Amino acid sequence: MLGSFKDPRNREMFSADEAAYCDAYKLNPEQKEAILQRDWNRMLDLGGSIFYVFKLAVMDKKSMQDLGGIFTGMTTEEFVAALKAGGRHFG
Repeated sequence: MLGSFKDPRNREMFSADEAAYCDAYKLNPEQKEAILQRDWNRMLDLGGSIFYVFKLAVMDKKSMQDLGGIFTGMTTEEFVAALKAGGRHFG
């Protein structure tokens, strides 16, 4: 479904009635709830590709840095600061 947002008409239809658009693509209840609640982590847990999830984020005026913060448990500002400092360190 998220891949359909490459077409501006589909973005308009989604924005007009998000639930109906999800239903038209036969999303299961868990997928639909993740989309409607903008549960970005759940979308990925359910198998969503970050490339397609980002299409929805852009519609919500979110940047990749916003999502990076969400995915790492940071604020956007903390995530950007971590990037500027050379990225996160693991281990």
